[in-house]
Amino acid sequence: MKMPRRLGMLDAMNGSLRWFAASGAMLVLAGCAITRSSVVVEPAPGVRPVGTNTAAPAPAHTRVPGGSYKVAHGDTLYSIAFRNGVDFRDLAGWNGIAVPYTIWPGQVLRLSPPAKVASAHAAPVPSPAHPSASAPPAPAAPVFEPVAPSSATASVPAPAAPLSAKPPAAGAPAPAVPAPGSTTTVVPVAGLPTPKPAVPAPAPAPVPAAPAGATRSAGGVVWRWPVQGKLIKGFRSGDAIPGIELAGKSGDPVLAAGDGVVVYSGNGLVGYGELIIIKHNDSFLSAYGHNRKRLVKEGQRVSAGQQIAELGSTGASRDELQFQIRRDGNPVDPLGYLPPR
Repeated sequence: MKMPRRLGMLDAMNGSLRWFAASGAMLVLAGCAITRSSVVVEPAPGVRPVGTNTAAPAPAHTRVPGGSYKVAHGDTLYSIAFRNGVDFRDLAGWNGIAVPYTIWPGQVLRLSPPAKVASAHAAPVPSPAHPSASAPPAPAAPVFEPVAPSSATASVPAPAAPLSAKPPAAGAPAPAVPAPGSTTTVVPVAGLPTPKPAVPAPAPAPVPAAPAGATRSAGGVVWRWPVQGKLIKGFRSGDAIPGIELAGKSGDPVLAAGDGVVVYSGNGLVGYGELIIIKHNDSFLSAYGHNRKRLVKEGQRVSAGQQIAELGSTGASRDELQFQIRRDGNPVDPLGYLPPR
């Protein structure tokens, strides 16, 4: 009787062991499953996990100097752009001013583009669609305060057709300056009414043609020296008035350095004295400062070599011509455009 009882007890123990073994195996399998489900997968560098809402960083925008300018009597859009170192087309676009760029005293002009509005001549702002686009900030030019206009010479514009066609879009070629002898162009002056049509006064006789080698073609303009005096000060971009200074005697003729239209004739920019600015094309302006007397009016068309002023010392301590060339509003070294001597 004892043997069968022992055999029964062994069978019962074996059954219990098998139950415990099966239960242990199930727990181990469950633990493995839990471990596998809790593994964190790190994404590859630069790859955003699917389903996340992380936004890409916003592209950097080129910073443009801000500020504003209140139009004074005798100002033109060109003189304001000149004194603030910006392109006249940009200044007109930022303020919604259409051709022929009429402004009036007391008008406040912004000197930077409105928010989210790019300059017509600036490079596109970098974006995911254009990763390589960039726009370096434009160098700032000194700001000059306006003074009362001189009574020595008139600055009433001569009437005629608009100065130019609609400002070109970015990348468009600059329109050519009409040939000398064509009708003059009205340049609106703040505080002065638009004159009625009249026969323009005859322009001063041009200086005889210069000898061979005295002109140089650059930037779509045929340049020549504005006076015959020697260079007494070279170009330095950091100067308050960036340009070159040429020696001469009081009353010496000052000549237009290239064909163009007079867009400013006055004394409203401190440090320049009696000043004339000529627009040669949509990229280039030239400026002639410290004159004793101005001989041309705003809106008058001039040809290269034509006398536009008499050399003097207004705004300076000696008789000299302060001469500048600006490309898209920025001062450049005139020696890079004038013919070699």
